[in-house]
Amino acid sequence: MRLAIAYDVSDDGNRRQVYQTLQRYGAWRQYSVFEVDVTKAERVDLEDELESHIEPADGDRIRIYRLCQSCQDNTTDIGSDPPNEQSNVL
Repeated sequence: MRLAIAYDVSDDGNRRQVYQTLQRYGAWRQYSVFEVDVTKAERVDLEDELESHIEPADGDRIRIYRLCQSCQDNTTDIGSDPPNEQSNVL
């Protein structure tokens, strides 16, 4: 299944861990957005790992959207190309 994952993480170290975790599973699309392809079991593992890297009390948040095939086929990019492999993660 393909997922779009957006995150807001306040602590630099935690944000780096979230970024590195997501990088293992998929492609960086925008500064706080990844697209990943995972199985159901991998999704459970991914969610557990991501949860361990955030502090909800600090306002950290991760949002996961499942992208059906129709949604993927109707995705439009407007503007510049997606970011290169360099990260804005501190």
